[in-house]
Amino acid sequence: MIELPEGSWWDWDVLHFDGSQLRLAAGHDLTYHHDLEVVLTDVAYMACPTQFWDPWFREATRDERALVRRHAGEESPVIVAFDVDAPAAGDLLTCLVTAGLVEVVPGLVYRYWRDNLSAGERLAPHVRPPEQS
Repeated sequence: MIELPEGSWWDWDVLHFDGSQLRLAAGHDLTYHHDLEVVLTDVAYMACPTQFWDPWFREATRDERALVRRHAGEESPVIVAFDVDAPAAGDLLTCLVTAGLVEVVPGLVYRYWRDNLSAGERLAPHVRPPEQS
């Protein structure tokens, strides 16, 4: 099960997915920056929305592990299971991601161009410098 550092990790989204690496971003409000990334490498199975709020991370159930084996062909070294509120349905949505490796990466990541970053700060992968006129 993933262990997150102390913090306000209410707002989540899929920051990047290239077919192998999934980068989830979290913070209290993702409008301008985020403060935490969960990076999953060698993703074999993924069932989660692109945006979600206040996830509850837990151990995968026996049935969820069986589902992953059926769809991925084998049990992955890492199975990340979490539940999120599904506002339209009024119940919980179960989310699963399987991967070879998971890493929790804290740090301030800006979602807009910013010069003169301080130590430990970085820009999100999609951010590009403004065009010079």
